[in-house]
Amino acid sequence: MQLVSRQRVPLLTAVLSIVALGLVFSAVGGIVPAWLLPRSQTLVDLVPHLNAVISLAAIGTILAGWRAIKRGEVETHRNLMLVSFGLFGAFLVFYLYRVSIEGPSTFGGPDAVYQFFYLPMLAIHILLAIVCVPLLFYVLLLAVSRPVEEIYRSRHRSVGQLAAVLWLISFTLGIAVYGLLYVVY
Repeated sequence: MQLVSRQRVPLLTAVLSIVALGLVFSAVGGIVPAWLLPRSQTLVDLVPHLNAVISLAAIGTILAGWRAIKRGEVETHRNLMLVSFGLFGAFLVFYLYRVSIEGPSTFGGPDAVYQFFYLPMLAIHILLAIVCVPLLFYVLLLAVSRPVEEIYRSRHRSVGQLAAVLWLISFTLGIAVYGLLYVVY
């Protein structure tokens, strides 16, 4: 089903990416006023753990979606990738909620671990997450702007493979960062 004009895919990708990343940077930068959001300390405390579970589920759906398309199961692939995108959206909403209210988490471990493990992992996780946003919007918009048989002639496959790999690495590093912040230290 063609939901988006194929000529507008690059423009829509840019607009959606700017809006999504703008929200993230606004929340992290403290621009979103915390008083606008309903405060639930229970939810604020639960978000890191919930997002770790969401990340694990997203890793599973991305891998299952990749496996499905390798087997030629287009409909299963589509459904799994939409679930993955939904999980990413849920992760982002919960993260933005928490960071808008409490700000970024502080690392409580030793300085050497902070400097040589935590910060590099966090930096790569954030960089890949930022890079993934436009890639994900692009492959999603390609998928909804063309009939299935035309998707094979688009850049959906090549960009999608890159997006999936970077997405998997980002989610995995995010879980490692979670482990350092909330389990180890």
